Amino acid sequence: MVKVGIICEYNPFHNGHKYHIDKIKEMFPDSMIILAMSSCFTQRGDISIINKWDKTKIALDNNVDLVVEIPTKYVIQSADTFAKAVDILDYLGCDYLVFGSETNDIEKLKEICKIQSSEEYNNEVKSHMDKGISYKNALFKALKPYGIDDIEPNDTLGVSYIKEINRINSKMVPVTIKRTNNYNSNELDSEIISANAIRDNINNIDIKKYVPKNAIVNYYTPSYFDLLKYKIITDDDLEEYNLVDEGIENRLKKYALESNSIEELIEKVKTKRYTVNKLKRMFISILLSFKKKDNEKNIKYIRVLGFNNIGQKYLNSIKKDVKVPIYTKFNKDLEFELKVTNIYSMIVNDEELNKKELSSLIR
Repeated sequence: MVKVGIICEYNPFHNGHKYHIDKIKEMFPDSMIILAMSSCFTQRGDISIINKWDKTKIALDNNVDLVVEIPTKYVIQSADTFAKAVDILDYLGCDYLVFGSETNDIEKLKEICKIQSSEEYNNEVKSHMDKGISYKNALFKALKPYGIDDIEPNDTLGVSYIKEINRINSKMVPVTIKRTNNYNSNELDSEIISANAIRDNINNIDIKKYVPKNAIVNYYTPSYFDLLKYKIITDDDLEEYNLVDEGIENRLKKYALESNSIEELIEKVKTKRYTVNKLKRMFISILLSFKKKDNEKNIKYIRVLGFNNIGQKYLNSIKKDVKVPIYTKFNKDLEFELKVTNIYSMIVNDEELNKKELSSLIR
């Protein structure tokens, strides 16, 4: 049986995600799908509007066979660190990694990966950054001499996935599926719209048009600004937290007192070096007390959130051969995830999530 991996956030799960899974089943009829999923927080530094257990059940109800969690420490960072999810899928024996792509040109993405791995390219990126250009824009600008004008968000992630596949010398084959809409689009003119559009309009649209029937759950509209503001004001050493560098902690201290929302604080604090998404990831690191010293280079375990009969049978057949521990129950290695869930449950006002974190496995 072919094992196909997906890396996802499902914030929220919508018709485009169902389309992705259905296309995989068309491409690989005799396959099982393994999902590596972020849980409470996302790579863009947002709070998930669906809790991890609802996301797991939705995935299993939509032809996914096994769902595992991407550790939060890797989620709330840059694309290259988020791509450590590739390691999880490789440990689990995936033959293919299938991801959405704006260009749907795997050879182009491989070429970009090759370019970005060169010393010449990285020197050019550094040169642009020394001139005050943000890291993200420096990456794009350094590609222009190679005839590449821009990279869309999912293609950026795709390049990071390919780089990680190469770095760990995985046999996993990357495959793209053409995205049916733009990642950041707010258009509401079809049944497949971006997750961003759904989040931005969640209180003003009929959600039934944009998500499968079995994916309609309780959606949160969370705000964590008051907690973040308290943390910034009272913490004496913000610099110890991940991504807090170059004196940005002084701007945070100053403008937290003058701001009334996350958006207002971002607008006051952002610089060329500190983009919106980087600030949002930084805020989550501060909120979770995720320190620079807590960073881990390698995946140390695999945490299972749920499976169906196919996924369970497969997991039992490989678990003795997997090089890292596989947890289907709470373990001391998951204490940071418990803290993350405790904070998340407080933000979304759902205390039941703490109990589920200690005992739940979706079947």
